[in-house]
Amino acid sequence: MKSSWRQLKRNYQFKCSTMKKDIENKQDIEKLVNSFYEKVKQDALIGFIFTDIVRVNWERHLPVMYDFWENSLFYTGNYIGNPMEIHRHLHKLIPLTAEYFTQWTHLFTSTVDELFTGEKATLAKQRAISIAAVMQFKIIPSVQEKIDLNNGN
Repeated sequence: MKSSWRQLKRNYQFKCSTMKKDIENKQDIEKLVNSFYEKVKQDALIGFIFTDIVRVNWERHLPVMYDFWENSLFYTGNYIGNPMEIHRHLHKLIPLTAEYFTQWTHLFTSTVDELFTGEKATLAKQRAISIAAVMQFKIIPSVQEKIDLNNGN
């Protein structure tokens, strides 16, 4: 009887440790951002932008991203910056393409799905998709032209 109780307890503890929860606090944001950027650095399509073109200083960049996403999900007011201007400058260094934005979005949303589930997790994915769409529209001229053509302008 004792061994079956121990096994049940072990199974329960394993299941609880592997169950996903919602994004609830800054520690969860840090886990998400760190996991996401580990994927980005290794990514065959967009990794070089971060490692070779921008040469991101991760010790400075990651805390900024923690604040950005914490503000995006919890309205903390911690983030100060202009991501659009930064990406416009980046576009001058290397032309950003819709394919790059699609990959960035895929990596971000899949990281959220791997780690979390719930209302804030869904909001994080929605915000990432919206951010990528707005940046594409404002940065990539061909995206603007397609939208203008579709609107009959």
